[in-house]
Amino acid sequence: MLGIIYFLGLILAAFGLVYVLPIGCSLVTGDGLWSTFLVCATLTTTIGTGLAALTFKFRRELKPRDGFMLVTVGWILLAVAATLPLMMAMPGLTFARALFETMSGLTTTGSTVFTGLDSLAPSLNFWRCSLIWVGGLAVIVVAMGVMPLLGIGGMELYKAEAPGPVKDQKLEPRITEAARSVWLVYVLLTVAGIVALRVTGLTWFDAICHAFSAVSLGGFSTHDASIAYFHSPAVEFVLMLLMLAASMNFARHFVALRRLTLKPYRNDPEFKAMAIILSLSVGGIALLLFVDGVYPTFNTSLRYAAFNVISMATTTGWVSFGHGNFNRWPVFAPIWMLLLSGIVCSTGTAGGGIKMFRTLVLARQAERELKLLVHPSGVVPARVGRRPIPARVADAVLAFIFLYFMAVALLVFAMLLTGMGFDSAFRVVVASINNTAYGLPGHAAWNLHALSQPQIWICTTAMLLGRLEIFSVIVLFTRTFWRK
Repeated sequence: MLGIIYFLGLILAAFGLVYVLPIGCSLVTGDGLWSTFLVCATLTTTIGTGLAALTFKFRRELKPRDGFMLVTVGWILLAVAATLPLMMAMPGLTFARALFETMSGLTTTGSTVFTGLDSLAPSLNFWRCSLIWVGGLAVIVVAMGVMPLLGIGGMELYKAEAPGPVKDQKLEPRITEAARSVWLVYVLLTVAGIVALRVTGLTWFDAICHAFSAVSLGGFSTHDASIAYFHSPAVEFVLMLLMLAASMNFARHFVALRRLTLKPYRNDPEFKAMAIILSLSVGGIALLLFVDGVYPTFNTSLRYAAFNVISMATTTGWVSFGHGNFNRWPVFAPIWMLLLSGIVCSTGTAGGGIKMFRTLVLARQAERELKLLVHPSGVVPARVGRRPIPARVADAVLAFIFLYFMAVALLVFAMLLTGMGFDSAFRVVVASINNTAYGLPGHAAWNLHALSQPQIWICTTAMLLGRLEIFSVIVLFTRTFWRK
């Protein structure tokens, strides 16, 4: 345990460096909060360094079992630490709401319990978007560098013994190698997004904050009206491109960039499935909106359908319309978009949900069973990307799906106990565990400020479960984990 505390101390100390971003923003904008962030940075770094120093002699090589504890406790620790500037700068803010906000950021969920974002101090808004950007990078690094070593999560499908669309281009299994590769692509995509958004007319502040959110597939905005604030098709187009790029496996981006070829995308079954599903969904919902008379022309329907379907499907959760327009949408559309948030994103991204690879594995397994019903003695291997799926991978996927739906069911029942209606409870729980921003009917899609304190704790739990692939949290509560 002391060995784990050593690494937690290092993580906390390193997290103190993130405060450089809001400190710089505060100095540039002159909102006077730089000293608050400096105090928080000093406190975070000092505590982290102290923990590491006190447990230095107990440091050791971490075992896979240690990784479960490190990832789960580390995420909670950083979320708690990140609440400090919010609570210091916003008198009256409860710890539950502050933790919800920071957990939403670090898990790249993007839901918020805050109102009045347009008048919030710029550095506080920048802190929220910085958390979501850092959280997105951490999610991808953990998915590609840690989860395969632990044998859990989405990327266990890409281990050396497993088939998968990136097996032949597998990144080095060490965390440092994964971090270095992802860092390059992540930063380049972010910089490109900032420049493109600035060209569309956004201020540098809005361009940076929204590029941070888009690349991390988070839904934080600096405005209460979300993307509808800008009323700009150009802004929506740039953000759609960023969200689509960020929802594809970053290993693919790295290989394509290194080899200067698009072949990795053409050979990726996840990318092909995502393109087909999104194209059909955007076209179908646009037609539905036009036929139902929600918008006067098909082009207008296509504009709003394209942005909002992609936003929800990639688990970003931005909206490009006002509250009234959203309430006019046929109920099929938002429920279908909520379903997409669970299956569209590729593994090795900051997106949440079941992920596309697991969905493909389930589909191929179902297809295999149907064939065996007709030909019981046949040899019918399930394949994804022309590679057979080992039984171990299929079993892992089935176990994950079971835990996923059980978690959704239990959390929905918990919400019902708080007095929330079933429709709202189902939507908010599924959105939270898929790490996408989605709210209650009648409110902005990403704003959950109407939640009570018990409901806030339930959503915070759901966000953590979804972000850490459920397995790494639940295993801590098993007797086997604590047995020597």
